[in-house]
Amino acid sequence: MATIRNLKIKTSTCNRIVKELHSYEKEVEREAAKTADMKNKGADPYDLKQQENVLGESRMMIPDCHKRLEAALADLKSTLAGLEETGEKEGPEIEEAKKTVADVEKQFPTEEA
Repeated sequence: MATIRNLKIKTSTCNRIVKELHSYEKEVEREAAKTADMKNKGADPYDLKQQENVLGESRMMIPDCHKRLEAALADLKSTLAGLEETGEKEGPEIEEAKKTVADVEKQFPTEEA
């Protein structure tokens, strides 16, 4: 049953990375609004530059999350295919994994869909 355990771990990994990606997207929106507000209020140039650096770092995390999600999704799909080859095609873990794959592909269609 080690493969079912691996499947559960890989499913959780995909779910966690999706949550992380959404969190970074919200952070970028928040930081962009804060930066725009600082520009409008005529904030100190040094503070504005630091805020722009914070925004830049947040934006850099989104492509990184996309890459990790693609890798985790490919890993999940291969584990799922391996289980189906061994004859295990049903069970709550397998259904959860299939649902996760479908959800991720629906949310991020530019990936290996």
